[in-house]
Amino acid sequence: MLTVGVKDDQYGTAYYNKDEGTWRGFDIDIAYMIAEDLGFGRDQVKFYGMESEDRARMQATDENGKRVPVKMVIASYSITADREAMAGVMFSQAYLYTEQSVITLKGHKAVASLEDFRGQKVCSLSTATSETAPRKAGAVVVSKNRVRECFDLLDHKEVDAVSTDAAILAGWKYKFPDKYDHWDLGLDATEAWGVNVGDNPALKKLVDVTLYRSYADPHDGRWEQAYRDNLQVETPANKNTPIAVAEQPRVTRPDVRELPWESLLQ
Repeated sequence: MLTVGVKDDQYGTAYYNKDEGTWRGFDIDIAYMIAEDLGFGRDQVKFYGMESEDRARMQATDENGKRVPVKMVIASYSITADREAMAGVMFSQAYLYTEQSVITLKGHKAVASLEDFRGQKVCSLSTATSETAPRKAGAVVVSKNRVRECFDLLDHKEVDAVSTDAAILAGWKYKFPDKYDHWDLGLDATEAWGVNVGDNPALKKLVDVTLYRSYADPHDGRWEQAYRDNLQVETPANKNTPIAVAEQPRVTRPDVRELPWESLLQ
């Protein structure tokens, strides 16, 4: 069994439907893509919802509240130098590029930048890279471990906005189009999501092989299908606010011997 830590409350990226007992989202499809190349069937992949602060620990919580280790973390986890220096964190190459944006309740005055929230409350995810920009802009940052907690505060008008990666917020706008407004902040920083494999360099290489295959093999359209099914469909609801780059990030060839499918690239 391949155990994977994911988010469970992010429409479009990773969401668990308790009524149906199903997992859906871009991160979920990326996990299945990697699992397939590792030799695991879909019924051999076990997903565990996890909080942001647990992504570095490679620890999740099962349905009984018991702490369980996972082999991989695919949970909208941005690659940064600080994180790479942490014990227990080893990233694959990037599998998605997105950027930070902000959501308000419907009817909010137009938002041009985070400076518009100076002195106001903005909810973001704890231990997330998206906490920094609102603080620098003078906002009062409220940190939560799950994005649904931020939206609960927004719905009750206990915060003025929710700010994190656009690929995450776009799903909430898509799910509730008449409830929220999604605003582009025009920030230069790019969020590059990676797979955390913990202290396992062999697994990192295998994950990178899959990402390289999906990037370089013209017959492999799994990444593109995942993007179309989960993120591209959200574009109309989000209008002019970018969600994520619609092309797989460039992946350099891992240091491995010739792969069976590489002859197709000659």
